Amino acid sequence: MRMGVKGETVRLGIIGFGGRGMGQTETLLQMEDVQVAAVCDVYEDRVLKAQELVKRYRGAAPAGYSDWHDAIDDKNVDAVCVFSSWETHIPMCIYAMKAGKRVASEVGGATSLDECWELVKTSEATGVQCMLLENCCYGKEELTVLNMVRKGFFGTLTHCEGGYLHDLRDEVGNGDINRHYRQRHFLHRNGELYPTHEMGPIANYLNINRGNRMTMLVSMASKAAGLHEWLKEHRPDTDLCRAQVNQGDVVSTIIKCANGETINLKHDCTLPRPYSRGGLVQGTKGLWMEDNRSIYVEGMSPGDNGHWTHRWEKDDRYMEEYEHPLWQEYEKFGLRGGHGGMDYLVLKAFIESVQDDTVPPIDVYDMAAWMSITALSEESIAMGSLPVPIPDFTSGRWLDRKNTFCL
Repeated sequence: MRMGVKGETVRLGIIGFGGRGMGQTETLLQMEDVQVAAVCDVYEDRVLKAQELVKRYRGAAPAGYSDWHDAIDDKNVDAVCVFSSWETHIPMCIYAMKAGKRVASEVGGATSLDECWELVKTSEATGVQCMLLENCCYGKEELTVLNMVRKGFFGTLTHCEGGYLHDLRDEVGNGDINRHYRQRHFLHRNGELYPTHEMGPIANYLNINRGNRMTMLVSMASKAAGLHEWLKEHRPDTDLCRAQVNQGDVVSTIIKCANGETINLKHDCTLPRPYSRGGLVQGTKGLWMEDNRSIYVEGMSPGDNGHWTHRWEKDDRYMEEYEHPLWQEYEKFGLRGGHGGMDYLVLKAFIESVQDDTVPPIDVYDMAAWMSITALSEESIAMGSLPVPIPDFTSGRWLDRKNTFCL
């Protein structure tokens, strides 16, 4: 990655200016080779706010649109960034690719397998690239663990875990006030709604779509009580406190891989809890756990003389020793952007793929596979937690594709 090096200017059309869209746009504006040519949102006040943001950084306001088709079609737009609601991500990406414009999308889950397949087929037919902006793939911890995996630190990997474990009751419960799309998903759907924060890093550890793939999953949802009780307490005078909430408080998904590994994902957003992505990597020589920053390595961690005396240790010294070279370079350059700096890295990766006309590091096959977990988990839960197959969106190419992510 070219830290601090100015390349050819990329003129962006940006769609969606809720909190995430504003934050990501401000991060993009910190790159000298990025020009924001068009902004779009269905809400006029957000368009005006976005134009003011760009004007503050660049001295002139970009074109503003309420119809995303017009923003993509703008002749001054080279590439598109999508920061809108979950269910609009794939349709917007498909339209952008058909318009001949590279596109990057914020994360979320797909509503159907059909749209995942259409996403892939459109990219293949047009030859236009599409990238998923999964920032957690660029997190310092996640890249350090990836470096450890590649150096054989954990031995042969057999199992990984991850989750989106985040108390969002106020955000979801007030979604109708704050114009946040999560609310309608939690009221009407029941599945692994937000799989890619955990799935992205795990896919890199296990070489998913690059010598390995996910083959099937089983999902199960707990009862839905947390959000309903929050609504009764905090919004007692609204119809919402009497509305049916479909989304289970805790959704657990087990995935099997072609090379034999298993993956456990957990979605937990409507109960009181501290934030975590629940990372765990386990192999034949040891394991790492995100919560409490714990690690155990055979022959190195304390108490290894007998199986009753094995003890966790803090991962600090290992994290320092195996820090990924990208982060070493990034810290010298100076961290910027949201989420501890990883937002900048994922956006920079997209911009460089546009400038170099290369396949982005998180490509359309990754996007389809990771996002499909949502639709497939809904199907499994609806059928009483029956196993469902996970399609091979690469159509066999996974057999010889190489994992070059952040090499």
